[in-house]
Amino acid sequence: MKFGKVEDATGIDFTLPPDHPDTAIVLGGEPAKEFEVRVGCSQWNKQELKGFYPKGTKDELTYYASQFSCIEANGTFYRIYPESRFEKWYERTPSDFIFYPKMVRDVSHTLRLGPGSNVWIDQFFASILHLREKLGMVFIQLPSTFTPKDYYRVQQFVYQWPTEISLAMEFRHPEWFADKEVADKLHRMLVYTNISQIITDTAGRRDTLHMRLTTKHVFIRYVSTDDAADEPRLDNWVERLHSWKSQGIEKVSFFVHQHHEVDTPLLARYMIQQLNAKLNTKIKIPYDPRTVVQGTLF
Repeated sequence: MKFGKVEDATGIDFTLPPDHPDTAIVLGGEPAKEFEVRVGCSQWNKQELKGFYPKGTKDELTYYASQFSCIEANGTFYRIYPESRFEKWYERTPSDFIFYPKMVRDVSHTLRLGPGSNVWIDQFFASILHLREKLGMVFIQLPSTFTPKDYYRVQQFVYQWPTEISLAMEFRHPEWFADKEVADKLHRMLVYTNISQIITDTAGRRDTLHMRLTTKHVFIRYVSTDDAADEPRLDNWVERLHSWKSQGIEKVSFFVHQHHEVDTPLLARYMIQQLNAKLNTKIKIPYDPRTVVQGTLF
């Protein structure tokens, strides 16, 4: 992920901001009866995740899904895949694996949620619904040029969104966060429509750490700086998630990104280890690719 990329992260304050007061209202103040955390990467491509797959691995998705419980399916942003592709993904993954497909860019970037979007959305649904119970939260990334001037498009979009499919939205233009009136208005609408506002933790755009939950399912996109700051940053997230758990969060979807993705599985593995230790979760700890005996597994 290039969003918020900086050449030198020295001097950046990576402290997580305090929660917005509205977060406590959304969470309710009591621990939820059920609590689920999923941690994953943004892709399973072998070329990008160099060193993650044991030598001889032929089916990257099957191996990835044996180590992690979820994936950000960013490939769906570029085109609508045929139904058969999702059927194959369904068959190659365990029963408890979850896909989080990214809305096709024709909707978010080309049409910018405007007229004609419904045609693309219908085609998108026709394909992703073949993931059946493995379909997780759909997410839509709006372009950095999408400003609050297009608020009415967001409003029209979310009110037409089918309630049976969970949705998260990522806003990137600074005015969505800097203008209090705009931020308040957006928050109220997303809470009312039960749509999650994505939190993006990236070095060059600390304003996207709004810490203002709109549902009890938080979707977090964490972008590594590829240096020693990563583990302390992840530790901070574990502490915040521990706090949210005590207040009533029900689901956490946490995805690790890097500008080059090479060490993403290792960072995700570290996050899982810390969650298990601090929150008493029972998430499977992926193999450390540095210690896996190399051999043909698939």
